[in-house]
Amino acid sequence: MLTLRSIALFLLAAVLEIGGAWLIWQGVREHRGLLWAGAGVAALGLYGFVATLQPDAAFGRILAAYGGVFVAGSLVWAVVADGYRPDRFDVTGAVVCLVGVAVIMYAPRGG
Repeated sequence: MLTLRSIALFLLAAVLEIGGAWLIWQGVREHRGLLWAGAGVAALGLYGFVATLQPDAAFGRILAAYGGVFVAGSLVWAVVADGYRPDRFDVTGAVVCLVGVAVIMYAPRGG
């Protein structure tokens, strides 16, 4: 059950961080205005709180593992929001990152 909670928190964190960065990008680079950018800042702030809800208390481990989730999630976001088409190297890299997440977070540890 803790693993499912952890995965759900990683997914929520990814939506908040990637979505927040995308909203800021839209507000600034695509000239959609300060409301978009402000919503992005709020989402990024919420991401910071969601990360603290992970069952594991090791900050470095959580952020290292989240890096892999961020890589894969960014590609998914790009497909859905921007029509980006990842190539086989994008997909392979994302899979490698997610394997890394699994090893870092969910490998059995003694003690």
